[in-house]
Amino acid sequence: MPYWYYDKKDLQNTPSFRDGIPNDSENRYRKEGARFIIDTGSKMDLGYNTVATGVVYFHRFYMFHSFRTFPRYITACCCLFLAGKVEETPKKCKDIIKVAKSLLTEQKFSTFGEDPKEEVMTLERILLQTIKFDLQVEHPYGYLLKYAKCLKGDKAKLQKMVQMAWTFVNDSLCTTLCLQWEPEVIAVALMFLAGKLSKFEVVDWNGRVSKHNAWWDMFVEDITMELLEDICHQVLDLYSPQTQPSGGDSPTQTTASKPPKNEKKASVTPPTSASPVAAITKPVVTPVKNGSDVKLEPPKIDMRFTYPGYPAMPAYPVYSAPPPAIPAARLPIPAGPPLVYPEPPPAPPARFPPVNVPPPNYFSPMQARGPLPPRGPIPPGPPPPRPYYPPP
Repeated sequence: MPYWYYDKKDLQNTPSFRDGIPNDSENRYRKEGARFIIDTGSKMDLGYNTVATGVVYFHRFYMFHSFRTFPRYITACCCLFLAGKVEETPKKCKDIIKVAKSLLTEQKFSTFGEDPKEEVMTLERILLQTIKFDLQVEHPYGYLLKYAKCLKGDKAKLQKMVQMAWTFVNDSLCTTLCLQWEPEVIAVALMFLAGKLSKFEVVDWNGRVSKHNAWWDMFVEDITMELLEDICHQVLDLYSPQTQPSGGDSPTQTTASKPPKNEKKASVTPPTSASPVAAITKPVVTPVKNGSDVKLEPPKIDMRFTYPGYPAMPAYPVYSAPPPAIPAARLPIPAGPPLVYPEPPPAPPARFPPVNVPPPNYFSPMQARGPLPPRGPIPPGPPPPRPYYPPP
């Protein structure tokens, strides 16, 4: 399977950068394309998994192609179209193009060409070859709820922290975090950020052992505070005001430029830019068993592209192990005289003559014709007349 995680130096040396597009402009194009997928998916009532899968396809595609070769908005429609098939929420191509036309200006929609449907269908083949048909994508949402169930504390504060972390995961799709770290690491980092902003301090958790210095050590090993801060800085930079670049399209004004709801600005001072982190080691993700002392509900605030009234998964029934089978007692076979089987009865006489046997007094044609003349050289000329043999 292909490896989809890159270092920061690889993210700065992309095909778009080698094609003459600065890194700031490329990050803006990625943000606009991801936000366009989110807005289109929200308008078409697609789930957060479908939208997030489409955004991941979008980021992976431009690790092999340039924004000059493939416009970002038609690529975003193609990624959402393919993600709908993979996540089993398919939408027609013409419906996606119709929604895209209502969200884009006439100048931006002109990049779709004369036949937008044919352009999207053709680009889908290129997208499949680019991502090497690796269609299954994991997202931090499931790990976020799974890890939160293991934490102990005030239920109201825990619910608020989960809702805020869910919002940060939504907005992290506009960054390249999905190309840098696994979803488990992103879920832990954004839960750490939401806990700081909501003033929820984790004191105890299920499955705690003496070697765990922090609650995330049970889920991801060898994760450093520098790595957590670096991921948090990349998400917080989305909410910091940025100057407009000279030339090119202006960034799309979306809700990602605003801080999340129910967030107090005085609680924390976000950094203005992400500081470089040196010597960050790759954390080791360890599996963890589900366990909880509180019952979490799905996030409800600032969801932006989730199902209304998200249903909870039903609990699986617990079946007890079947009792071991009791072997049957072996009974001794009584000794006795050997069994004597009777001889089979003789076959009855045949009622019909055997097959392929000539009847009596049979006169064959060879006997009627007589002996054949001796073989010799074939005389020249026409063949002699064939004699007539009357039937017997």
